[in-house]
Amino acid sequence: MDAMDQMPDTDLQAQHALALRRACRRVLSFALAAIALVLFSARPAMAQSMLRDAETEALLQDMAEPLVAAAGLDPGNVDIILLQDPSVNAFVAGGQAVYIHSGLISEADNALEVQGVIAHELGHVTGGHVIGISGGAKAASNISILSLLLGVAAAAAGGGEAAMGVIAAGQQAALGKFLAFTRGQESAADLAGADYLSKAGLSGRGSLEFFKKLQALEHRAGYYAKSEDTFYRTHPLSRDRIQTLEYLYQQDPSWDAPSDPDVERRFQRIKAKLAGYLSKPEDTLRTYPASNQTVPAHYARAYAYHKEAKFADALKEVDALIADAPEDPYFLELRGQVLLEAGRPAESLASLRKAVEITRFQPLIATMLGHALIATEDKGNYDEAERVLRAAVSRDRLNPQAWYLLGRIYNSRGDTARARLASAETQIMTGDPGAALSSAEMAAASLPESTPDWLRAHDIAMEARTRIEQRSKRR
Repeated sequence: MDAMDQMPDTDLQAQHALALRRACRRVLSFALAAIALVLFSARPAMAQSMLRDAETEALLQDMAEPLVAAAGLDPGNVDIILLQDPSVNAFVAGGQAVYIHSGLISEADNALEVQGVIAHELGHVTGGHVIGISGGAKAASNISILSLLLGVAAAAAGGGEAAMGVIAAGQQAALGKFLAFTRGQESAADLAGADYLSKAGLSGRGSLEFFKKLQALEHRAGYYAKSEDTFYRTHPLSRDRIQTLEYLYQQDPSWDAPSDPDVERRFQRIKAKLAGYLSKPEDTLRTYPASNQTVPAHYARAYAYHKEAKFADALKEVDALIADAPEDPYFLELRGQVLLEAGRPAESLASLRKAVEITRFQPLIATMLGHALIATEDKGNYDEAERVLRAAVSRDRLNPQAWYLLGRIYNSRGDTARARLASAETQIMTGDPGAALSSAEMAAASLPESTPDWLRAHDIAMEARTRIEQRSKRR
């Protein structure tokens, strides 16, 4: 598994995706009835890939932790999830999960800007804005920063006069109620976010800077229509929000507080890492030329070369990073990944073992070590592979790659029951309840009764039946 990998469907993601699907259907139904125009550009999480990366997840959680505490939420129950999507967006979708698009990380210049976004989204969580609404519209569970900021304005700018000519008075009234509600939500989230930044001792400068970027995006996209069209925007205009927030932030004692230098250093690494992983190699090398010898530049180029299968060049960049920080587990993880995917799994083991040891069995890194151990095709490595993979799933059950690899180990030993149980774990996470039910039932039939594995097989079977029943009801 890649140090940074796409994870299309997991249990966590499926729960929020279901809420998003339902919300999108309700919102679309209302929009068509109201003005026969497409008003929403937000895409549900289920249509995107979730990016799993140990270093990125650790940073996002650390960036969010003081804000989550300021919001009065339990940090253990709030997830910050990165989606592969180039648009500048973030949203909440039920529960206590904040989704951030990779495009937002790319657009942000510093960590404070992203923390301002997280604070705003937590304002939606604590405000219950993903709960149903009344007075002209159904639930709008995808509360987004940019898509809802610009969605209705795009429709108005694209054909405002023609649209107004066909909209009946009653339809306009219903639309007005919906837009007034979303404007209220955004204003409330702005105020709550400002409060959380203040309590966390974080400056609002980043939040203001990011809103100004949104304002620039509005100008570039031509979303400023006639003044009378402002009623048809889902959010208050960015310039209005900026004025309100600027006053609040400048009065706050944290206004002049500098950003945490360690968080900022880590953020610049992650931004470069994302660029190297997601951008075209030629674009990455143009942004981070060889003359740039900073840590972020080495990081970005390592991924760019790796994508082009230029393994020697990638290793050269990684080794430059390790020479500067020999105990950095994420540099060691990347070195192991490059060697593993270059067909040299045995050489990758030392780096990956050290990374796992330093991070105390971080699940994603442990999964890569398990992969490398199996890839050596040395059966003598299978016991170690099983140990690290079981440690990985004990800390992160929503890891289909680890379950798949465990299934390979069990199958090689003729342990069909546990191989089927591992398959069931993978299938229930990747959205195949029919296959999961079959695998779980076959596993339960062969496992010793009342053991943890037997109980788990029955749990998966029950969950799979529930999902199958839910699907049949939606048809």
